[in-house]
Amino acid sequence: MLETNPLRAGIVARSSPDPCAVVIFGATGDLTGRKLLPALYNLAHEGQLPGGFAIVGFGRRAKSHDEFRAELRRDVEQHARFLPMNPAVWDGLAQGLYYQQGDYTNAADFTALGKLLAQIDRERGTDGNRLFYMATPPGQFPQIVQQLGTAGLANSAAQRVIVEKPFGRSLDTARELNRTITGVFDERQVLRIDHYLGKETVQNILVLRFANEIFEHLWNEKYVDHVQITVAETLGVEGRGGYYDQAGALRDMVQNHMMQLLALIAMEPPTSLEAEVIRDEKVKLLRAVRPIPADHVAQYTVRGQYAAGSLAGKSVAGYRQEKDVAPDSRTDTFVALKLYIDNWRWSGVPFFLRHGKRLPKRVAEIAVQFKAPPAVLFGADLAAPLQTNVLVIRIQPDEGISIRMNAKVPGTILNIQPVKMDFRYGGSFGARSPDAYERLLYDALCGDSTLFIRGDEAERSWVIMDGVLQGWQTAPAPFPYEAGTWGPAEADAFIERDGRQWRRP
Repeated sequence: MLETNPLRAGIVARSSPDPCAVVIFGATGDLTGRKLLPALYNLAHEGQLPGGFAIVGFGRRAKSHDEFRAELRRDVEQHARFLPMNPAVWDGLAQGLYYQQGDYTNAADFTALGKLLAQIDRERGTDGNRLFYMATPPGQFPQIVQQLGTAGLANSAAQRVIVEKPFGRSLDTARELNRTITGVFDERQVLRIDHYLGKETVQNILVLRFANEIFEHLWNEKYVDHVQITVAETLGVEGRGGYYDQAGALRDMVQNHMMQLLALIAMEPPTSLEAEVIRDEKVKLLRAVRPIPADHVAQYTVRGQYAAGSLAGKSVAGYRQEKDVAPDSRTDTFVALKLYIDNWRWSGVPFFLRHGKRLPKRVAEIAVQFKAPPAVLFGADLAAPLQTNVLVIRIQPDEGISIRMNAKVPGTILNIQPVKMDFRYGGSFGARSPDAYERLLYDALCGDSTLFIRGDEAERSWVIMDGVLQGWQTAPAPFPYEAGTWGPAEADAFIERDGRQWRRP
Protein backbone atom coordinates (compact mmCIF):
# COMPACT_ATOMS: atom_id res chain seq x y z
CA MET A 1 0.00 0.00 0.00
CA LEU A 2 1.37 3.38 -1.05
CA GLU A 3 1.80 5.77 1.85
CA THR A 4 0.66 9.37 1.86
CA ASN A 5 2.03 11.13 -1.19
CA PRO A 6 5.06 13.28 -0.19
CA LEU A 7 4.74 15.50 -3.29
CA ARG A 8 3.37 18.62 -1.70
CA ALA A 9 2.17 21.96 -3.04
CA GLY A 10 3.92 23.58 -5.93
CA ILE A 11 6.25 26.48 -6.51
CA VAL A 12 4.92 28.82 -3.79
CA ALA A 13 4.12 26.68 -0.75
CA ARG A 14 6.92 24.25 0.04
CA SER A 15 8.71 22.99 3.10
CA SER A 16 12.44 22.46 3.46
CA PRO A 17 13.77 19.06 2.38
CA ASP A 18 13.86 16.27 4.92
CA PRO A 19 16.98 14.11 5.43
CA CYS A 20 17.32 11.97 2.34
CA ALA A 21 19.63 9.51 0.59
CA VAL A 22 20.13 10.12 -3.15
CA VAL A 23 21.18 7.00 -5.05
CA ILE A 24 22.79 7.76 -8.41
CA PHE A 25 22.86 4.93 -10.94
CA GLY A 26 25.61 5.67 -13.44
CA ALA A 27 27.67 7.30 -10.71
CA THR A 28 30.91 7.22 -12.72
CA GLY A 29 29.36 8.80 -15.83
CA ASP A 30 29.67 12.26 -17.34
CA LEU A 31 26.27 13.51 -16.12
CA THR A 32 27.15 12.74 -12.50
CA GLY A 33 30.56 14.41 -12.62
CA ARG A 34 29.64 17.48 -14.69
CA LYS A 35 26.13 18.25 -13.44
CA LEU A 36 24.72 16.26 -10.52
CA LEU A 37 27.50 16.41 -7.93
CA PRO A 38 28.42 20.04 -8.69
CA ALA A 39 24.73 20.93 -8.32
CA LEU A 40 24.50 19.14 -4.97
CA TYR A 41 27.69 20.86 -3.81
CA ASN A 42 26.24 24.23 -4.82
CA LEU A 43 23.10 23.50 -2.78
CA ALA A 44 25.27 22.54 0.18
CA HIS A 45 27.27 25.75 -0.23
CA GLU A 46 24.04 27.75 0.07
CA GLY A 47 22.88 25.76 3.08
CA GLN A 48 19.94 24.18 1.26
CA LEU A 49 20.69 20.52 1.93
CA PRO A 50 19.25 18.95 5.07
CA GLY A 51 21.37 17.58 7.88
CA GLY A 52 22.00 13.87 7.47
CA PHE A 53 21.93 14.15 3.69
CA ALA A 54 23.61 11.20 1.91
CA ILE A 55 24.66 10.30 -1.64
CA VAL A 56 25.20 6.72 -2.79
CA GLY A 57 26.92 6.12 -6.10
CA PHE A 58 26.01 2.83 -7.80
CA GLY A 59 28.35 1.72 -10.59
CA ARG A 60 29.99 -1.30 -12.16
CA ARG A 61 33.59 -0.36 -11.43
CA ALA A 62 35.19 -1.54 -8.20
CA LYS A 63 36.24 1.28 -5.87
CA SER A 64 36.17 2.22 -2.22
CA HIS A 65 34.12 5.00 -0.61
CA ASP A 66 37.29 7.11 -0.33
CA GLU A 67 38.22 6.60 -3.99
CA PHE A 68 34.72 7.64 -5.02
CA ARG A 69 34.92 10.76 -2.85
CA ALA A 70 38.28 11.72 -4.33
CA GLU A 71 36.94 11.41 -7.89
CA LEU A 72 33.89 13.51 -7.14
CA ARG A 73 35.98 16.16 -5.43
CA ARG A 74 37.94 16.61 -8.66
CA ASP A 75 34.68 16.92 -10.60
CA VAL A 76 33.31 19.54 -8.21
CA GLU A 77 36.56 21.52 -8.36
CA GLN A 78 36.12 21.79 -12.13
CA HIS A 79 32.38 22.31 -12.54
CA ALA A 80 30.83 23.84 -9.41
CA ARG A 81 29.26 27.30 -9.54
CA PHE A 82 30.95 28.38 -6.29
CA LEU A 83 34.68 28.22 -6.83
CA PRO A 84 37.27 27.94 -5.42
CA MET A 85 35.85 25.07 -3.43
CA ASN A 86 35.09 25.68 0.23
CA PRO A 87 36.85 22.81 2.08
CA ALA A 88 34.42 22.92 4.99
CA VAL A 89 31.41 22.62 2.68
CA TRP A 90 33.01 19.75 0.78
CA ASP A 91 33.98 17.90 3.96
CA GLY A 92 30.43 18.13 5.22
CA LEU A 93 29.09 16.76 1.94
CA ALA A 94 31.77 14.07 1.66
CA GLN A 95 30.86 12.60 5.05
CA GLY A 96 27.62 11.39 3.47
CA LEU A 97 29.18 10.03 0.24
CA TYR A 98 29.13 6.26 -0.28
CA TYR A 99 29.79 3.89 -3.16
CA GLN A 100 28.11 0.57 -4.00
CA GLN A 101 29.57 -1.58 -6.76
CA GLY A 102 26.92 -3.45 -8.69
CA ASP A 103 25.47 -4.65 -11.96
CA TYR A 104 22.03 -3.51 -13.09
CA THR A 105 20.98 -7.10 -13.81
CA ASN A 106 22.19 -8.64 -10.54
CA ALA A 107 19.54 -8.91 -7.82
CA ALA A 108 22.17 -9.58 -5.15
CA ASP A 109 23.77 -6.20 -5.80
CA PHE A 110 20.44 -4.44 -5.22
CA THR A 111 19.97 -6.43 -2.02
CA ALA A 112 23.40 -5.13 -0.93
CA LEU A 113 22.29 -1.62 -1.87
CA GLY A 114 19.24 -2.03 0.36
CA LYS A 115 21.46 -3.05 3.27
CA LEU A 116 23.69 0.00 2.74
CA LEU A 117 20.64 2.27 2.66
CA ALA A 118 19.35 0.73 5.89
CA GLN A 119 22.74 1.43 7.47
CA ILE A 120 22.56 5.05 6.25
CA ASP A 121 19.05 5.33 7.75
CA ARG A 122 20.45 4.36 11.15
CA GLU A 123 23.59 6.47 10.95
CA ARG A 124 22.25 9.63 9.29
CA GLY A 125 18.55 9.60 10.13
CA THR A 126 17.27 9.43 6.54
CA ASP A 127 14.32 7.30 7.73
CA GLY A 128 13.72 5.51 4.41
CA ASN A 129 13.49 8.77 2.43
CA ARG A 130 15.24 7.94 -0.86
CA LEU A 131 15.62 9.43 -4.30
CA PHE A 132 16.82 7.09 -7.05
CA TYR A 133 18.42 8.97 -9.96
CA MET A 134 18.86 7.06 -13.23
CA ALA A 135 21.84 8.81 -14.85
CA THR A 136 22.35 5.90 -17.25
CA PRO A 137 21.64 5.20 -20.92
CA PRO A 138 17.84 4.82 -21.37
CA GLY A 139 18.10 1.16 -22.30
CA GLN A 140 19.01 0.42 -18.69
CA PHE A 141 16.01 2.20 -17.13
CA PRO A 142 13.72 -0.88 -17.18
CA GLN A 143 16.40 -3.13 -15.63
CA ILE A 144 17.05 -0.71 -12.77
CA VAL A 145 13.37 -0.13 -12.05
CA GLN A 146 12.56 -3.83 -11.97
CA GLN A 147 15.52 -4.58 -9.68
CA LEU A 148 14.44 -1.81 -7.30
CA GLY A 149 11.00 -3.36 -7.15
CA THR A 150 12.35 -6.85 -6.54
CA ALA A 151 14.61 -5.56 -3.75
CA GLY A 152 11.66 -3.86 -2.02
CA LEU A 153 13.04 -0.38 -2.61
CA ALA A 154 9.99 1.06 -4.36
CA ASN A 155 7.07 0.30 -2.05
CA SER A 156 6.87 3.62 -0.20
CA ALA A 157 5.94 7.11 -1.34
CA ALA A 158 9.15 8.25 0.35
CA GLN A 159 11.05 6.31 -2.31
CA ARG A 160 11.00 8.21 -5.62
CA VAL A 161 12.75 7.74 -8.93
CA ILE A 162 14.12 10.41 -11.29
CA VAL A 163 14.16 9.45 -14.97
CA GLU A 164 16.40 11.34 -17.42
CA LYS A 165 15.33 11.94 -21.00
CA PRO A 166 14.79 10.56 -23.57
CA PHE A 167 11.39 9.22 -22.52
CA GLY A 168 11.26 6.69 -25.32
CA ARG A 169 12.03 6.97 -29.04
CA SER A 170 8.43 6.96 -30.25
CA LEU A 171 4.89 6.88 -28.88
CA ASP A 172 4.95 3.08 -28.56
CA THR A 173 8.30 3.00 -26.75
CA ALA A 174 7.27 5.86 -24.45
CA ARG A 175 4.11 3.99 -23.51
CA GLU A 176 6.09 0.81 -22.89
CA LEU A 177 8.59 2.68 -20.70
CA ASN A 178 5.77 4.26 -18.71
CA ARG A 179 4.12 0.85 -18.22
CA THR A 180 7.39 -0.59 -16.97
CA ILE A 181 8.06 2.23 -14.52
CA THR A 182 4.51 2.48 -13.19
CA GLY A 183 4.40 -1.29 -12.82
CA VAL A 184 6.88 -0.80 -9.97
CA PHE A 185 6.50 2.81 -8.84
CA ASP A 186 3.26 4.73 -8.46
CA GLU A 187 3.06 7.63 -10.93
CA ARG A 188 3.29 10.03 -7.98
CA GLN A 189 6.71 8.60 -7.17
CA VAL A 190 8.08 9.20 -10.69
CA LEU A 191 9.92 12.43 -11.58
CA ARG A 192 10.75 12.71 -15.30
CA ILE A 193 13.40 15.37 -15.48
CA ASP A 194 13.78 17.92 -18.26
CA HIS A 195 16.64 20.24 -17.33
CA TYR A 196 15.23 23.03 -19.51
CA LEU A 197 12.41 23.45 -17.00
CA GLY A 198 14.98 24.30 -14.33
CA LYS A 199 16.23 27.36 -16.19
CA GLU A 200 15.31 30.59 -14.43
CA THR A 201 13.72 32.26 -17.45
CA VAL A 202 11.59 29.23 -18.26
CA GLN A 203 10.17 29.33 -14.73
CA ASN A 204 9.60 33.06 -15.14
CA ILE A 205 7.19 32.45 -18.04
CA LEU A 206 4.40 31.79 -15.54
CA VAL A 207 5.23 34.96 -13.60
CA LEU A 208 5.49 37.07 -16.75
CA ARG A 209 2.12 35.90 -18.03
CA PHE A 210 0.05 35.71 -14.87
CA ALA A 211 1.59 38.31 -12.54
CA ASN A 212 1.47 41.13 -15.13
CA GLU A 213 -1.99 42.23 -16.21
CA ILE A 214 -0.66 44.10 -19.25
CA PHE A 215 0.14 40.83 -21.08
CA GLU A 216 -2.56 38.27 -20.43
CA HIS A 217 -5.44 40.03 -22.22
CA LEU A 218 -3.21 40.32 -25.33
CA TRP A 219 -2.21 36.64 -25.20
CA ASN A 220 -4.56 35.30 -27.88
CA GLU A 221 -5.37 35.12 -31.57
CA LYS A 222 -6.81 38.65 -31.67
CA TYR A 223 -3.44 40.28 -31.03
CA VAL A 224 -0.72 37.67 -31.66
CA ASP A 225 0.34 37.11 -35.26
CA HIS A 226 2.63 34.14 -34.57
CA VAL A 227 5.12 32.71 -32.09
CA GLN A 228 8.68 31.57 -32.80
CA ILE A 229 10.59 29.24 -30.48
CA THR A 230 14.28 28.94 -31.39
CA VAL A 231 16.96 26.77 -29.80
CA ALA A 232 20.23 27.18 -31.71
CA GLU A 233 23.52 25.47 -30.91
CA THR A 234 26.99 26.16 -32.25
CA LEU A 235 28.21 22.72 -31.18
CA GLY A 236 28.11 19.59 -33.27
CA VAL A 237 27.60 16.12 -31.81
CA GLU A 238 30.72 16.46 -29.58
CA GLY A 239 31.71 12.81 -29.49
CA ARG A 240 28.13 11.56 -29.17
CA GLY A 241 27.81 10.50 -32.79
CA GLY A 242 26.70 6.98 -31.94
CA TYR A 243 23.81 8.24 -29.82
CA TYR A 244 22.89 11.22 -31.95
CA ASP A 245 22.76 9.26 -35.20
CA GLN A 246 20.02 7.14 -33.63
CA ALA A 247 18.18 10.14 -32.20
CA GLY A 248 18.40 13.29 -34.33
CA ALA A 249 17.30 16.83 -33.61
CA LEU A 250 13.58 16.12 -33.32
CA ARG A 251 14.01 13.43 -30.67
CA ASP A 252 16.94 15.10 -28.90
CA MET A 253 15.49 18.59 -28.47
CA VAL A 254 12.11 19.28 -30.06
CA GLN A 255 9.94 16.48 -28.67
CA ASN A 256 10.91 17.24 -25.09
CA HIS A 257 12.51 20.63 -24.35
CA MET A 258 10.79 22.68 -27.02
CA MET A 259 7.36 21.14 -26.52
CA GLN A 260 7.67 22.05 -22.85
CA LEU A 261 8.39 25.66 -23.81
CA LEU A 262 5.37 25.60 -26.12
CA ALA A 263 3.15 24.27 -23.35
CA LEU A 264 4.23 26.95 -20.85
CA ILE A 265 3.93 29.87 -23.25
CA ALA A 266 0.50 28.81 -24.55
CA MET A 267 -1.30 27.07 -21.67
CA GLU A 268 -4.37 28.45 -19.94
CA PRO A 269 -4.04 30.17 -16.52
CA PRO A 270 -3.91 27.54 -13.76
CA THR A 271 -6.35 27.87 -10.88
CA SER A 272 -3.46 27.57 -8.42
CA LEU A 273 0.30 27.00 -8.40
CA GLU A 274 0.00 23.46 -7.08
CA ALA A 275 2.05 20.96 -9.03
CA GLU A 276 -0.79 18.86 -10.44
CA VAL A 277 -2.86 21.89 -11.40
CA ILE A 278 -0.01 23.31 -13.50
CA ARG A 279 0.75 19.93 -15.05
CA ASP A 280 -2.96 19.45 -15.86
CA GLU A 281 -2.93 22.70 -17.84
CA LYS A 282 0.20 21.69 -19.74
CA VAL A 283 -1.37 18.37 -20.73
CA LYS A 284 -4.58 20.13 -21.73
CA LEU A 285 -2.58 22.42 -24.01
CA LEU A 286 -0.64 19.55 -25.58
CA ARG A 287 -3.91 17.75 -26.29
CA ALA A 288 -4.97 20.80 -28.31
CA VAL A 289 -1.83 20.80 -30.48
CA ARG A 290 -2.73 19.47 -33.91
CA PRO A 291 -0.62 16.38 -34.73
CA ILE A 292 1.21 16.43 -38.08
CA PRO A 293 0.08 13.50 -40.27
CA ALA A 294 2.82 11.46 -41.93
CA ASP A 295 1.66 12.46 -45.42
CA HIS A 296 1.83 16.19 -44.56
CA VAL A 297 5.42 16.44 -43.34
CA ALA A 298 6.55 18.42 -46.40
CA GLN A 299 3.88 21.03 -45.66
CA TYR A 300 4.60 21.46 -41.96
CA THR A 301 8.28 20.54 -41.48
CA VAL A 302 11.77 21.06 -42.88
CA ARG A 303 14.74 19.00 -41.80
CA GLY A 304 18.41 19.62 -42.49
CA GLN A 305 21.85 18.17 -41.88
CA TYR A 306 24.99 20.27 -41.49
CA ALA A 307 27.81 20.02 -44.00
CA ALA A 308 31.37 21.26 -43.59
CA GLY A 309 31.74 24.97 -42.92
CA SER A 310 33.28 27.43 -40.49
CA LEU A 311 32.40 28.77 -37.05
CA ALA A 312 34.24 31.56 -35.23
CA GLY A 313 36.86 31.52 -37.99
CA LYS A 314 37.56 27.79 -37.65
CA SER A 315 36.77 25.07 -40.17
CA VAL A 316 34.44 22.34 -38.90
CA ALA A 317 33.59 18.96 -40.39
CA GLY A 318 30.22 18.01 -41.77
CA TYR A 319 27.89 15.76 -39.81
CA ARG A 320 28.64 12.67 -41.90
CA GLN A 321 32.34 13.09 -41.15
CA GLU A 322 31.78 13.05 -37.38
CA LYS A 323 32.99 10.04 -35.38
CA ASP A 324 30.51 7.14 -35.17
CA VAL A 325 28.15 8.71 -37.72
CA ALA A 326 27.13 6.63 -40.74
CA PRO A 327 28.65 8.00 -43.99
CA ASP A 328 25.20 7.91 -45.63
CA SER A 329 23.28 9.10 -42.55
CA ARG A 330 19.82 10.61 -43.04
CA THR A 331 19.68 11.91 -39.46
CA ASP A 332 18.33 15.42 -38.93
CA THR A 333 20.56 17.98 -37.22
CA PHE A 334 18.16 20.85 -38.02
CA VAL A 335 14.38 20.91 -37.72
CA ALA A 336 11.78 23.58 -38.44
CA LEU A 337 8.10 22.94 -37.77
CA LYS A 338 4.82 24.78 -37.95
CA LEU A 339 2.27 23.78 -35.33
CA TYR A 340 -1.29 24.89 -34.68
CA ILE A 341 -3.18 24.81 -31.39
CA ASP A 342 -6.84 24.02 -31.91
CA ASN A 343 -8.44 25.90 -29.04
CA TRP A 344 -10.29 29.17 -28.59
CA ARG A 345 -7.25 31.18 -27.50
CA TRP A 346 -4.87 30.26 -30.32
CA SER A 347 -7.14 29.38 -33.24
CA GLY A 348 -5.28 30.07 -36.51
CA VAL A 349 -2.04 31.30 -34.85
CA PRO A 350 1.02 29.41 -36.16
CA PHE A 351 3.78 28.39 -33.76
CA PHE A 352 7.11 28.03 -35.55
CA LEU A 353 9.74 25.86 -33.84
CA ARG A 354 13.35 25.84 -35.01
CA HIS A 355 16.33 23.92 -33.69
CA GLY A 356 19.71 23.11 -35.17
CA LYS A 357 23.31 22.25 -34.52
CA ARG A 358 26.32 24.11 -35.95
CA LEU A 359 24.33 27.33 -36.25
CA PRO A 360 26.08 30.73 -35.97
CA LYS A 361 25.02 31.49 -32.41
CA ARG A 362 24.11 29.66 -29.21
CA VAL A 363 20.73 30.99 -28.23
CA ALA A 364 17.36 29.85 -26.92
CA GLU A 365 14.39 32.20 -27.01
CA ILE A 366 10.64 32.50 -27.37
CA ALA A 367 9.46 35.40 -29.54
CA VAL A 368 5.79 36.45 -29.41
CA GLN A 369 5.16 38.63 -32.46
CA PHE A 370 2.05 40.77 -32.27
CA LYS A 371 -0.08 41.85 -35.20
CA ALA A 372 0.70 45.03 -37.11
CA PRO A 373 -1.06 48.20 -35.98
CA PRO A 374 -3.59 49.85 -38.33
CA ALA A 375 -1.87 52.01 -40.93
CA VAL A 376 -4.45 54.80 -40.93
CA LEU A 377 -2.34 57.23 -38.88
CA PHE A 378 1.25 56.69 -39.95
CA GLY A 379 1.23 54.43 -42.99
CA ALA A 380 1.05 57.19 -45.59
CA ASP A 381 3.74 59.28 -43.91
CA LEU A 382 6.43 56.61 -43.63
CA ALA A 383 8.87 55.28 -46.19
CA ALA A 384 8.66 51.80 -44.66
CA PRO A 385 5.87 50.04 -42.75
CA LEU A 386 5.88 50.13 -38.98
CA GLN A 387 7.71 47.32 -37.23
CA THR A 388 5.44 45.01 -35.26
CA ASN A 389 5.77 44.68 -31.51
CA VAL A 390 7.71 41.63 -30.35
CA LEU A 391 8.09 40.23 -26.84
CA VAL A 392 11.22 38.07 -26.57
CA ILE A 393 11.91 35.74 -23.66
CA ARG A 394 15.62 34.86 -23.72
CA ILE A 395 16.39 31.54 -22.06
CA GLN A 396 20.11 31.42 -22.87
CA PRO A 397 22.77 32.67 -22.84
CA ASP A 398 21.73 36.15 -21.54
CA GLU A 399 18.61 35.33 -19.55
CA GLY A 400 16.07 38.11 -19.76
CA ILE A 401 13.06 39.65 -21.49
CA SER A 402 12.88 42.38 -24.12
CA ILE A 403 10.07 44.23 -25.86
CA ARG A 404 10.34 45.89 -29.27
CA MET A 405 8.19 48.97 -29.68
CA ASN A 406 8.04 51.95 -32.04
CA ALA A 407 9.17 55.46 -31.09
CA LYS A 408 9.68 58.78 -32.84
CA VAL A 409 13.25 59.77 -33.58
CA PRO A 410 14.02 63.31 -32.23
CA GLY A 411 13.79 65.91 -34.98
CA THR A 412 11.47 68.11 -36.99
CA ILE A 413 10.16 65.35 -39.27
CA LEU A 414 8.13 62.26 -38.43
CA ASN A 415 10.62 59.41 -38.35
CA ILE A 416 9.52 56.30 -36.49
CA GLN A 417 12.00 53.57 -35.64
CA PRO A 418 11.85 50.45 -33.43
CA VAL A 419 13.45 50.60 -29.98
CA LYS A 420 13.98 47.88 -27.40
CA MET A 421 13.23 47.78 -23.70
CA ASP A 422 15.49 45.16 -22.18
CA PHE A 423 15.54 43.35 -18.84
CA ARG A 424 18.45 41.07 -17.91
CA TYR A 425 18.49 38.86 -14.86
CA GLY A 426 22.15 39.47 -14.04
CA GLY A 427 21.86 43.23 -14.33
CA SER A 428 18.59 43.56 -12.43
CA PHE A 429 19.17 41.15 -9.57
CA GLY A 430 22.97 41.16 -9.40
CA ALA A 431 23.24 37.41 -8.97
CA ARG A 432 24.03 34.51 -11.21
CA SER A 433 21.06 32.18 -11.73
CA PRO A 434 21.34 28.72 -10.19
CA ASP A 435 22.14 25.87 -12.51
CA ALA A 436 19.01 24.10 -13.79
CA TYR A 437 19.98 20.88 -12.02
CA GLU A 438 20.27 22.74 -8.72
CA ARG A 439 16.66 23.85 -8.89
CA LEU A 440 15.34 20.51 -10.07
CA LEU A 441 17.28 18.45 -7.53
CA TYR A 442 16.15 20.78 -4.76
CA ASP A 443 12.53 20.46 -5.91
CA ALA A 444 12.86 16.67 -5.99
CA LEU A 445 14.25 16.67 -2.44
CA CYS A 446 11.34 18.88 -1.33
CA GLY A 447 8.80 16.61 -3.02
CA ASP A 448 7.70 19.30 -5.50
CA SER A 449 6.84 17.77 -8.89
CA THR A 450 5.81 21.03 -10.63
CA LEU A 451 8.80 21.18 -12.96
CA PHE A 452 8.83 17.47 -13.75
CA ILE A 453 6.98 15.79 -16.59
CA ARG A 454 4.05 13.50 -15.97
CA GLY A 455 3.61 10.26 -17.89
CA ASP A 456 0.58 11.39 -19.89
CA GLU A 457 2.42 14.61 -20.74
CA ALA A 458 5.38 12.70 -22.20
CA GLU A 459 3.09 10.44 -24.22
CA ARG A 460 1.03 13.32 -25.60
CA SER A 461 4.16 15.04 -26.87
CA TRP A 462 5.00 11.86 -28.78
CA VAL A 463 1.48 11.76 -30.25
CA ILE A 464 2.24 15.15 -31.85
CA MET A 465 5.63 14.09 -33.21
CA ASP A 466 5.08 10.45 -34.19
CA GLY A 467 3.58 11.30 -37.57
CA VAL A 468 6.59 13.45 -38.41
CA LEU A 469 9.01 10.59 -37.75
CA GLN A 470 6.88 8.20 -39.79
CA GLY A 471 6.63 10.62 -42.70
CA TRP A 472 10.37 11.23 -42.74
CA GLN A 473 11.05 7.52 -43.23
CA THR A 474 9.93 7.78 -46.86
CA ALA A 475 10.68 11.48 -47.42
CA PRO A 476 13.80 12.76 -49.24
CA ALA A 477 17.04 13.06 -47.28
CA PRO A 478 17.54 16.14 -45.05
CA PHE A 479 18.52 19.32 -46.87
CA PRO A 480 22.21 20.14 -46.43
CA TYR A 481 23.28 23.42 -44.86
CA GLU A 482 26.73 24.82 -44.34
CA ALA A 483 27.96 24.81 -40.75
CA GLY A 484 27.93 28.37 -39.44
CA THR A 485 24.72 29.34 -41.26
CA TRP A 486 21.13 29.49 -40.00
CA GLY A 487 20.07 26.23 -41.61
CA PRO A 488 18.99 25.20 -45.10
CA ALA A 489 17.53 27.75 -47.51
CA GLU A 490 14.40 25.59 -47.59
CA ALA A 491 13.70 26.60 -43.97
CA ASP A 492 13.60 30.26 -44.98
CA ALA A 493 11.28 29.47 -47.89
CA PHE A 494 9.14 27.41 -45.50
CA ILE A 495 8.27 30.37 -43.24
CA GLU A 496 8.22 32.91 -46.05
CA ARG A 497 5.37 30.98 -47.69
CA ASP A 498 3.32 32.22 -44.72
CA GLY A 499 4.42 35.81 -45.27
CA ARG A 500 6.75 35.73 -42.25
CA GLN A 501 10.49 35.58 -41.58
CA TRP A 502 12.71 33.95 -39.01
CA ARG A 503 14.10 36.25 -36.37
CA ARG A 504 17.85 36.67 -36.28
CA PRO A 505 18.61 36.51 -32.53
